[in-house]
Amino acid sequence: MQARDHSSLLSSLSQEYERRSPRSATLQGEARCFQIDGGSHTLRLIHPFPPRIARASGAWLEDEDGHRILDFWQGHYTNILGHNPPEITGTLAEAFASGAGLQTGFTDRLQVETAELVCRLTGAERVRFTTSGALTTMYAVLLARAFTGRDRIMKVGGGWHGAQPWALKGVEFDNRDHLRFQHMDTQGLPVAIAEEVLVTRFNDPEMLAAHFRRYGDTVACFILEPFLGAGGFLPADPGYLRAARELASRYGAVLIFDEVISGFRFHAGSIAALYGIQPDLTTYGKILGGGMPVAAVAGRADILKLAGRGGGVKFSGGTYSGHPASMLAARTMLRHLEANAAAVYPRVNSLGERARRAVEAAFASAGVHAVCTGYGNDAVLGSSLGMVLFPHREGPLLRSPEDTRNPETCDVVLSDQVLQLALLLEDVHVMHGLGSLSTAHTEADVERLAAACGRAAERIRASF
Repeated sequence: MQARDHSSLLSSLSQEYERRSPRSATLQGEARCFQIDGGSHTLRLIHPFPPRIARASGAWLEDEDGHRILDFWQGHYTNILGHNPPEITGTLAEAFASGAGLQTGFTDRLQVETAELVCRLTGAERVRFTTSGALTTMYAVLLARAFTGRDRIMKVGGGWHGAQPWALKGVEFDNRDHLRFQHMDTQGLPVAIAEEVLVTRFNDPEMLAAHFRRYGDTVACFILEPFLGAGGFLPADPGYLRAARELASRYGAVLIFDEVISGFRFHAGSIAALYGIQPDLTTYGKILGGGMPVAAVAGRADILKLAGRGGGVKFSGGTYSGHPASMLAARTMLRHLEANAAAVYPRVNSLGERARRAVEAAFASAGVHAVCTGYGNDAVLGSSLGMVLFPHREGPLLRSPEDTRNPETCDVVLSDQVLQLALLLEDVHVMHGLGSLSTAHTEADVERLAAACGRAAERIRASF
């Protein structure tokens, strides 16, 4: 289906947004004098400019123009307790007041205690910390290649594993020459990377089996998100993950679950446990750090020992790995989630369900066909995540990024650009149409979101 032209609507929304946010506009102009496009993370730099945030607390932001903004982005889905939760900030404040918290360049008790928590809560044998999700997936791939002596990496189309060499193929949908997810997403990488990375289809066990039959003896690892993030907020089918585990074991490949988003999001542990599957390595980040830069590779001791002395894999973690304040935040967060799991997870999952249903109903009432993803399945019974999609027609369920990111299937400009800007004019901030719920959100916040979506839907319908 030919995509609608939203240029006129986007122009109108942009002009209205510029008029109501002059201070953010001014700061954007100043930032562009010193930063590329005015910032350091492209996803945050929405057009025509992002709101410049002055304060953040709980479910709410305040920008430089004084707008109070209801936020569902929540720090790249990090803040399961909301922005700046006192459970974390209070502990950090006490540490800084006592003369602790900044980098010392040494190991300490905090690393040991945090590592014990990660291993106990996830079933991992060993863990090593670093500072970002992209680094964890890069290190996990290095470990898998060294452990197996093989070169090839298998991933799913539309899966995002950070900006690292083996992750930058098959991320963005591109139907030119019917490539879809079979292309490199960045310049500057060796040509060999394109040949080393194999892209398969999410939730398609038959294609996965075919890829392993053809390439299995050369595959070092299969890396995937068991709950797909930017590709559509889609849970893996239980049968698909069982097939992944069986095929990886049969062909001697390392199975890597990227749980940077899903780790500690659904319960106080890995989402893999809900499926009854133990991958060989798992990467964690986001919620793990309690709002501080903490990420980790956890899993089998025989693989992770390659990161040790004489192991051959340069998994140094970086200057700020094991940073005292970051470890303190991580330990505090994990202890809190473990102790309060019965209160945290039913609440955020219930809010997620309400938000998805309310958003779908708001668009339906305005005569706009919208579908939310992020619902659970037989293994994942609830979810605090959601993405709003605009399929061109009612039909089969959206099961993979080949459905959610294909402009011939869904109006991606409407969900990624138009809706985000329309909702900002209602003082609601979303990513991909929705985002994540936290314990700081309330039922009233969900009602506010639904009302804002209803008004955005009226704008959208009027432009059709």
